[in-house]
Amino acid sequence: MSSSSNPTSAAYAQAVKELGLKQNIAKALEIPDRELTVEVPFRKDDGEIKSVIGFRVQHNNTRGPFKGGIRYHQHVDIEEVRSLATLMTWKTSLLDIPYGGGKGGIGIDPSKYSKTELERMSRRFFRAIDPIIGINVDIPAPDVNTNAQVMSWFMDEYSQLHGYSPAIVTGKPLELGGSAGREAATGRGTAVITRETADKWNIPLNNSKVVIQGFGNVGSYAAKFLHEYGCKIIAVSDVSGGLYDPNGLDIPSLFDYNYEHRTINGFDQGKKISNDELLALECDFLIPAALGSAINETNVDSLNCKVIIEAANGPVTGPAANKLWDRKIGIIPDILTNAGGVTVSYFEWVQNLQQFKWTEKDVNKKLEEKMIHAFNEVFELKKNKQVPMRIASFMVAIDRVHKAYNLREG
Repeated sequence: MSSSSNPTSAAYAQAVKELGLKQNIAKALEIPDRELTVEVPFRKDDGEIKSVIGFRVQHNNTRGPFKGGIRYHQHVDIEEVRSLATLMTWKTSLLDIPYGGGKGGIGIDPSKYSKTELERMSRRFFRAIDPIIGINVDIPAPDVNTNAQVMSWFMDEYSQLHGYSPAIVTGKPLELGGSAGREAATGRGTAVITRETADKWNIPLNNSKVVIQGFGNVGSYAAKFLHEYGCKIIAVSDVSGGLYDPNGLDIPSLFDYNYEHRTINGFDQGKKISNDELLALECDFLIPAALGSAINETNVDSLNCKVIIEAANGPVTGPAANKLWDRKIGIIPDILTNAGGVTVSYFEWVQNLQQFKWTEKDVNKKLEEKMIHAFNEVFELKKNKQVPMRIASFMVAIDRVHKAYNLREG
C-alpha cells in the first residue's frame, strides 16, 4: 500500500479525504489483520527435497470471512500479496458481498515444475496455512497460474483433516461442488460493465471498437461476450504478441483456437503487432486484462481510446490515471470491472453451504444484477461528487467497511 506506483494507495488516500474519515480510522482499515509466511517443503520427482516460501495475508474481516485467490508466480512476495489482499477487501465491499479481503501465493515459476511436483507443493502449502483458514474464516480461490485442479487438491487436503468440506475453497470443478458459470464469470462481468459504460458514456455499443490486452481466461471470455453484444474486437494480445484487424477479428474462431492451444500465436487472421502498437490503437474501449502496471508513464501519452476498462488488477498506475483524467479518458476501475469472479465465488460458497445447486442461468442472472447495481451506485456518486470512477468506487467500498467497523467496535 505504500508504493507510489500502486494505484490503490493514492485512490485510498483520496477516497478517505473525500469521505472525511478520521485518520485513525483510515489507518485502522488499512492495516492487515494477519500476515502469514510459511516454509513449503516438498519432494521433487528426482527425490530431492525443495523448500519454497508461501504467503497468506488476511486484510480485513469486518464484513465477513476473508476471501481471495492464491497465485503461483515468480514475482509473488509479501508486499504484492498484502496489496492484493487489501484490494479484495474493497472489491467484496463494493459488490456488497459479505466477505473481507485475503490473498495468498507462492513465489515460483510453475512452468518449471511437473504436475506431480505442483500437487505435492500445493498440498503442503495448504496444510501450512490450515490453522488460519476455515469455511467461515478464510476461503481461498484460484488466481494467476492456479486453477480448478489446484483447488481440488486444496479441498481434498483440508477435507482429510476436517471432514468433507467443499465450501473451504471456490473455483472448484463442477464435480466437487463448483458453480456453473464460474469459469466465465470475470470475463462476463467485464463485458457487462463495458456495456453499462457504453450506455453512460453515450457510445453506441454495436460496432464499437474494442482492444483487449491479454487473452487469458478473463480477456478471452470478455471478447466472447462483447462480440455477442455486437462489439467489433479489432485487436487482442497475449505473451506471444498481438493480432490486429481493423474490420474485427473472428472472435468465436479465435476463442476456440486459444482454448485449444492456450495461445493466439499461429491464428490465421490479423496483422501481427507489438504490445505498444496495440495500446496506441484508436478505439472506443481499451481493456487491459494482463498483469498490473501495463499502462504507465512511459506509454500513457500514446493511448487513443475513449474509456479504459480495467480487467486486470492495477493495470493503470496512479500517475498514468491522473494524466488520463486530465485528458478526459474514463477509467472503470478493477475493483468494479473484474469483480465477477469473486461474485460467482460467493455464489459457489453459498451453494456449498446450502448443499443446493443453482442453474447457470440463475448464476448469470444474479451476477448481472450485482454488477449493474454496483456500477450504478458508483456512477451516481461519481456524478454527485465530480470525482473519477476509481475514487467513487473506493468511496463506496470504504464507507461500507467503515460503517460496519464502527458498529462492531462501538
